[in-house]
Amino acid sequence: MTAIPHDYAERVYAGVLGKIIGVYLGRPFEGWTYERIMKELGPINYYVNERRDVALRSHHLVVTDDDVSGTFAFPRALADNGYPKRLTSKQVGQAWLNYIVEERAILWWGGIGNSTEHTAYLRLKSGIPAPQSGSIELNGQTVAEQIGAQIFIDGWAMVSPGNPEQAAYLAEQAGRVSHDGESVHAAKLLAAMEAQAFVERDVQKLIDVGLGFVPKDSLIRRVVNDVRDWHAGDNSNDWERTRALIAGRYGYDKFLGNCHVVPNHALIILAALYGQNSFQEAMRIANTAGWDTDCNAGNVGCLFGIRTGLAGLDAGPDFRTPIADRMYVSTADGGAAITDAVIETQSLVAAGLMLAGAPALAVAKNGARFNFNFPGSLQGFHAKGGAPARLHEVQLSNVAGHSRNGARSLAIDFRRLAPGRVARVASPTFFDKEVFTMPTYQLVSCPTLYSGQRVECRLESETESGTVAVRLFVSVYDERDELVQIYGDAQDLAGGSQAVLSWQVPETGAYPIFEIGVEIATNDPLGVDGTLYLDYLTWSGAADTVLKRPDDNLSTMWKHAWVNNVSQFQTRWEGLRATNGDGLGFVAQGTRDWKDYRVTSEIMPLLANAWGLAARVQGRERYYALMFDRAEGGRVRLVKRVHDEIVLAGERFAWELDRKYKVELRVAGTGIEAYVDGKKLFSVHDSGDLPLTGGAIALVVDSGSISAEEVRVSPL
Repeated sequence: MTAIPHDYAERVYAGVLGKIIGVYLGRPFEGWTYERIMKELGPINYYVNERRDVALRSHHLVVTDDDVSGTFAFPRALADNGYPKRLTSKQVGQAWLNYIVEERAILWWGGIGNSTEHTAYLRLKSGIPAPQSGSIELNGQTVAEQIGAQIFIDGWAMVSPGNPEQAAYLAEQAGRVSHDGESVHAAKLLAAMEAQAFVERDVQKLIDVGLGFVPKDSLIRRVVNDVRDWHAGDNSNDWERTRALIAGRYGYDKFLGNCHVVPNHALIILAALYGQNSFQEAMRIANTAGWDTDCNAGNVGCLFGIRTGLAGLDAGPDFRTPIADRMYVSTADGGAAITDAVIETQSLVAAGLMLAGAPALAVAKNGARFNFNFPGSLQGFHAKGGAPARLHEVQLSNVAGHSRNGARSLAIDFRRLAPGRVARVASPTFFDKEVFTMPTYQLVSCPTLYSGQRVECRLESETESGTVAVRLFVSVYDERDELVQIYGDAQDLAGGSQAVLSWQVPETGAYPIFEIGVEIATNDPLGVDGTLYLDYLTWSGAADTVLKRPDDNLSTMWKHAWVNNVSQFQTRWEGLRATNGDGLGFVAQGTRDWKDYRVTSEIMPLLANAWGLAARVQGRERYYALMFDRAEGGRVRLVKRVHDEIVLAGERFAWELDRKYKVELRVAGTGIEAYVDGKKLFSVHDSGDLPLTGGAIALVVDSGSISAEEVRVSPL
């Protein structure tokens, strides 16, 4: 068993933060040269997303990006396959097919032979498994040696603390899904460095460890040795001089393709050497040096986050508060798209402990979604102040204590809160309309919170005098796609008191919930100063709701709450019409929090080779479904899909086009029951090694069209 560092979880959290900080820093000027950056922006010391002269003219800081989505989606292959000691390239390729929605999620869809990842995806889709899908033999050296294998290595390193052999192996298996040659060498070297950084801080020793996993005659080894030599001979510690030497020998003009790995790997080694022990200096170098800035800064940020920990991240400018842990992981598992650094850290740490054969850590605050248990963590919570006028300004901070069974809490400080004004803090559960102006990458997402789920939070009050009234609320899109608030019951809190608020979210009429939060008010005419401590906030159970086109027929945000994995998703006629031109597709909604529930829909096949209703959907290739097809004169089958289709039960069923069928699935534990028009057809148990324990619902269609007015979900 690999020894796990005592501060493993916190160092992973610092690595995750370092990754997303680096990506968000470098994203607005990705692809720029050093010369252009210096001319138009100057040295990159902080976020520049609001600078009007940025080429993309995007003011978003937290954005959808392939560097983030791929890094945190692909390691889910470990859990999906039961945490195997030797995860294979084929299994990671299957994760690509499960989590990627073609032309929509995760990747840059630049076309075959132009985008390496798009090329590899098309190979996988056509039935060519990994590692052949990314091979030089199939795709050519130029395509195979672009930067992508290096971009996505951080997750594999963070599940391998102090185990560079494992990190390099996993990075190679994952990298060969889409890349080959020098790209995979770079990925292995960097993954080994990051894994070793959990137990070693010296950069030179980390590079030595990384070089142990690449061939002695590789170009990557020569590049690294050259950069080390230039650094060693640089008595003035002038990183810009060494950058110029890199550009002269290994610049973009020396390699074919859009974004070759070699120039960018050289800049990562540059930033690692000259950054010394400073996260901030490493970020300045990685971003100012140019080329693939978000990729390079993301890798360097993760390495330095692991090396220097949270103290290193916090030693200079405040990179953390503006992002508040927020991140998007855009995949076919839409309920996991709206996420944060704490949630992703917990997943990686659990995987790392499983692979090491180490005992699992105690789940923070009984598994609460928002637990604030890492120093400085905000988990997307922000103060809603300023406008409208009745909203009161508040300040948020993460503090030690004020938790019943944890280490930390979220402090909500308010001053001179008066009658007629309220203070609100909230965290997103879906995306806002501004997401549609984000450049390049689409966000595929479902809300994380639904009608019928029970929200709970624990609060402590510390006021100098007076009483405050607190209540939970959600902001919901309305028929004009504007946000309106729905409230739970208020409870009074005097100074020194505490309360647990519990509230079942009411039906929203199929409008998606955008955020969950706490509102604070007072009737004290003198106003109230104080602090409210939010220990945790979470929810549980399956939704109890109707998913449909809202009655007004004007809003649009509700439609974006569905994962659209079909050729056409129309909502003008019956309400929901899914059309897929070739092969299986679905529209899905929900999260893996939905475990034991009933899903029902009246479905009309308009034209289809096969169609059905799915439950516990965990992506494009992982679900249970009751499927109707035309074999044997018509049949119905209860299937489990985990890349391959497993038939759990089946019988002949002569179904007809243009007729509605009331289809129902009930999932509880390992049991699955299926009904058609009120008649129970099948009742089985999934006795396999890895049953699907939770997930979304979906309308499924194979090469045709189906329609439904609504889909009902309710807990069992």
